[in-house]
Amino acid sequence: MLTHLIPALLLQGSLTINEAPARLEPLEIRATSAQQALGSIPGISLLTRKDIEMEGATHPNELFSRVPGAWISRGSGQESLLAIRSPVLTGPGACGAFMVMEDRVPIRPAGFCNVNELFEVNLLQARSVEVIRGPGSVIYGANALHGVIDVSSQDASDGQGLQGGMMLGSDDYQRYRGALYGADFALLANYTDAGSFRVDESYRQGFANGSWDSEFAGAEVRSQFSWARLDQETAGFIFGFEAYKDPELRRENLNPEAFRKVRALRASSRWTWQNARGQTLELIPYLRNSDMDFLQHFLPGKPLESNGQTSAGALLSWAPKQHWRLGADFEWADGELVEFQDQPTQGSPFLVETRPQGFHYDYQVRMFMAAAWSQYQRTFTSGLRLTAGLRAERIAYRYDNRMRDGNTRDDGTPCGFGGCLYTRPADRNDRFDTLAPELGLNWPLSNRLELTGRIARGFRPPQATELYRLQRGQQVADLASETLDSVEIGLRFVSDRLRWDLTLFGMRKDEVISRDANGFNVSGGKTSHRGVEAALDWQFLPQWRLTANASYAIHEYDFERLASGIIPGNEVDTAPPWLAAARLNYESSGPLTGELEWTYTGSYYLDPANVHRYDGHDLLSLHLFYRLPARAGTLALRVRNLTNVVYAERADFAFGNYRYFPGAERRYFLEWRYAP
Repeated sequence: MLTHLIPALLLQGSLTINEAPARLEPLEIRATSAQQALGSIPGISLLTRKDIEMEGATHPNELFSRVPGAWISRGSGQESLLAIRSPVLTGPGACGAFMVMEDRVPIRPAGFCNVNELFEVNLLQARSVEVIRGPGSVIYGANALHGVIDVSSQDASDGQGLQGGMMLGSDDYQRYRGALYGADFALLANYTDAGSFRVDESYRQGFANGSWDSEFAGAEVRSQFSWARLDQETAGFIFGFEAYKDPELRRENLNPEAFRKVRALRASSRWTWQNARGQTLELIPYLRNSDMDFLQHFLPGKPLESNGQTSAGALLSWAPKQHWRLGADFEWADGELVEFQDQPTQGSPFLVETRPQGFHYDYQVRMFMAAAWSQYQRTFTSGLRLTAGLRAERIAYRYDNRMRDGNTRDDGTPCGFGGCLYTRPADRNDRFDTLAPELGLNWPLSNRLELTGRIARGFRPPQATELYRLQRGQQVADLASETLDSVEIGLRFVSDRLRWDLTLFGMRKDEVISRDANGFNVSGGKTSHRGVEAALDWQFLPQWRLTANASYAIHEYDFERLASGIIPGNEVDTAPPWLAAARLNYESSGPLTGELEWTYTGSYYLDPANVHRYDGHDLLSLHLFYRLPARAGTLALRVRNLTNVVYAERADFAFGNYRYFPGAERRYFLEWRYAP
């Protein structure tokens, strides 16, 4: 295995295609907007537009392999589960552990997360993607627990005229894109129609983004909108020990009826005023709406879930003095969820009786969030910069059950075996208040070496589904907000041809939400997380460049739940200690450039009891680019899984079965892009 060749220090860097490369570009991870504005955060990565275009990702999994400590586990179609300095989280306690943003605005309201929400963001045509590994700064608030992903949209400065392209590939893959840039506006769109190597698995996905720059009332104004739509025919797990290696089983779809339909629409406007004394005021009002229909094919009875939310808010920040930044956030949301089963459940008498046909849930939740934060930053003559901040946040829910309370059938008749599985609590109000501090330093040890350190707290309130979508007769979910306390220290080196980055971290998460032996949603769990992330960017010859990233981390339970196999010291399941990637870039003055990419996912446990394992895998990919003569555009050939490895995108063990999402064998993609 290639694992033994992992260097001790690795860093994710960006590919730059120049005619005569000789020097590295300025160190992007030291110039991200978050670090400039927020102070000392060691664990920040920036994916540039060149990274995005080089990867040409068909799924977020491929792009985020460039970030140390990140694994976007691929499910069916465009489904994914996030892991940033964390395990892949599933079930109660999983949703809301990461904040996904677009142009500094969260794409969903607090309390209404979706574990798959990356499929609502146009990553393909983004200007850049900033990733904070670990808890976010005081400006982020709820859900910035294990990490933050902030996608920056393109604007008028990112191109000129009309641009376009198309990509064709294996499994009837088709993707089309276009962009129009004017003096003060940009419009971008792309559409994908893709099949699969698995039976009856496919998706159709579209994105549109726009921005408009103007001036009004003495303010610089940037208005933006985004639209996303996904229509997916889903394939579920395959079952059996190493079933992903079986040439027939890996292509099976045991749930051909499964589907997911998603629509999301967002609009925001950033107003910035600055006076002659350098004081800056920024206001970002925003509106959002999304809905989804989702067949829960993995449940007996296969009920249909329909959910949606409409929300609005405003982000306000003010820099009244040289060292101070103050801010306030406000958000309102109105969400609903309906679950309906149109056919009787098949199976044992217990399943048939406790999972009835008809409505299971029908509720509405109104949410209001208010937060205030302050941050002080001071740079001393020695170059040492200190940052201190505090955030206070309140989230309030008003829950309205639009069905009968309790766990009866929808007509009020009782289920046998002690009652129906699905429990609807009575109308209620809930409130969660949190204080989150941070303290950081940034100390240049020399012109090329820099030390950073940080102590911070991240948090997330219980999500609406954890509070009000209950089971097994639980009438009230008395849950607390999860908190994660983090200590990290980083060392960065930069020179003309070499830069590297090393970060050590330790984190403790309290009030972890999970499901107990009775099937109740409960708080009180604890987990610990510690590790090292490293990265390298080395231009070792004028035309050759090595970029790489790696992490080694241990994620452990620190509480006991014997019914689930959880005991203190066990590793959290689906948490590979090793994650790594390396890229060898060739950049010439001629028409041909390219990249050979290696990614590694290490072995990991499949269950909390640490009995079953997946062995991990290595993958190679090749990206070749040829500039056509007469400015006719660029041709790109991408080969995924170059060595045709048989592997699992995700492995799991539950209900007495090994379960896998099989990975695709070697796949080819040919793309043409045009930009004047």
